[in-house]
Amino acid sequence: MSPAHIQINDAVDRVVTITISRPEKLNALNAQTLGEIEAAFEGVATDSRVGAVILTGAGPKSFVAGADIEGLAKASPIGAREIALHGQRVFRRIETCGKPVIAAVNGFALGGGLELAMACTVRVASTNAKLGQPEVKLGIVPGFGGTQRLPLLVGRGRAMEMLLTGEPITATEAYRIGLVNHVVEPEQLLDKAKEIALKMLANAPVALALTMEAVDVGLACGLEQGLQFEATAFGLSAATEDKREGTQAFLEKRKAKFSGK
Repeated sequence: MSPAHIQINDAVDRVVTITISRPEKLNALNAQTLGEIEAAFEGVATDSRVGAVILTGAGPKSFVAGADIEGLAKASPIGAREIALHGQRVFRRIETCGKPVIAAVNGFALGGGLELAMACTVRVASTNAKLGQPEVKLGIVPGFGGTQRLPLLVGRGRAMEMLLTGEPITATEAYRIGLVNHVVEPEQLLDKAKEIALKMLANAPVALALTMEAVDVGLACGLEQGLQFEATAFGLSAATEDKREGTQAFLEKRKAKFSGK
């Protein structure tokens, strides 16, 4: 059965585009949408035809306007915790799928929408984007990773201001503080996201995956364990055919042709 709330385009140049599409709710995340995103990224992780993902929202108004407040308003404390754990699991799957994920942020990225964007590898925002964690205005706490990923990206002080005021920021301010990597006009958004994806895919696939995992381990476990993992990853990459091809191509002054092996 085809997903109801996301659209998955066929891979072009090994880049697949996943679009969250609940226009009547500004692409807000409910349990079904989260489940469809999770299933999509399970597929991405194991599909050798896919090298990178662009994740965006349908329409010019919203990337993802947040979680579905209607459902959340009815949730019990235990139910709310389960909602949070579900969202955290889905976003962690995006983060650990082993392939670069570019968030193309169009319009609102609020609450769960910003948390979704932060779980991606890099973020490109359109000039009309608004990004924020407004949960405190609803009497709740960010539940899909906002209190954890936002300080890692922008630092404790700036994260605290965003989290505790609940006020959104513009794309320009998000770029200034390091929350997004690029800001472009809306009509250039997907092209810029694909440009970044293709630059990444010009490199060795195994090295890309190991590099992302090394960063993840270091952030989660600290410098010493991160360095140990990095050394192991370096050794693993040195055993690949791509390492032999990459180093030989450099010495021969030609473009490398990586096989992902």
